Amino acid sequence: MAETTTITVRVPMEIRDKLDRLAEATRRTRSFHAAEALTDYANSELEIVESIMKGLEDARAGRGTPHKQAMAELRSRVRKVAPKATKRSA
Repeated sequence: MAETTTITVRVPMEIRDKLDRLAEATRRTRSFHAAEALTDYANSELEIVESIMKGLEDARAGRGTPHKQAMAELRSRVRKVAPKATKRSA
């Protein structure tokens, strides 16, 4: 089993009540469900933050495509895939 620690989090009573209902319905503890939710949240947010940090690092290092060039490439690809649609919207 993974090593654990205890943290204290203040949540609205409504959330505590929902965790209690969930715990009763699943025969798991409120703490289990809170830990699962925090794990999912932390993983998701960390992935976003790390991606942004990598993007900023790439931009500082000159790795990237200028906006005008990227848009020109996208428009070109769209024209190849849907030539009729782009003519109507132009």
